[in-house]
This record gives sequence, C-alpha cells and structure tokens, in this order.
Amino acid sequence: MTIRKLTTLELRIMDALWSKGALSVREVQETFPESDRPAYTTIQTTMYRLESKHAIRRARKISNAHIFEAVISRTAAHRRIIDELLSVFGGRTQPVMAHLIEAGKLTIDDLREAEKALRRHSAKERTK
Repeated sequence: MTIRKLTTLELRIMDALWSKGALSVREVQETFPESDRPAYTTIQTTMYRLESKHAIRRARKISNAHIFEAVISRTAAHRRIIDELLSVFGGRTQPVMAHLIEAGKLTIDDLREAEKALRRHSAKERTK
C-alpha cells in the first residue's frame, strides 16, 4: 500500500497512536502538551483526514466516542519521509550523509550499523 504524504500534525497524531495504541480523539488531544495543544475539532478533522488517507481506522465505538488505531506502521511512515527527502536530492544519498556527518548527527556506531545493514542487503541480493 502506498502511503500518502503526512503533515507534521498528522505525524504527531500517528505517533500518539503508535506509542499508546488505539485512542479516541480526546485521548489523542490530551497527548499534546497543554501549552501547545490543538483544539479538539482540529484533532478530529485531522484524524478524519488520516482515515481518508487509510493511515488510521475506526476500531470500535464506545458510547459516542470513536476509537481509532493506526493502520500503517511507524517504519512505513518513516520510510516514506526518507524517500521524499531523497527525491529532493534526485535520489542521491551522499548530500544527506555529508550533512549528517558535518552536523555531528552521524556517529561511528551509526556507520557500523549502516555497514552491517548494507552487508545483509547485499547478501540477500546475491541469493535472489
């Protein structure tokens, strides 16, 4: 399934669902810090948009409250964001890697893990 682009607010709502499981609109709203909490109707509208994007679904209804759950995984959403970022660079990873290194956000341990993942991926490709 292709994941449609998610906005920052949609990703914050998804994060609440990924972290806490199925929630009502009110429960999602309450996961936001009080000083930065969007209005109930803003959360509700955004959750309905997420539902139309097939990112969440109504799991059940308790009284008047619909309980929503994530349909897409955190990993799938993150991959989509990374793919979008790479498309800005024409699919090239080097500018992104260079920036991460220069900004001090890529550690030697990160590079070792990436190297292991690359070896695993190469081994899979050879066995196909």
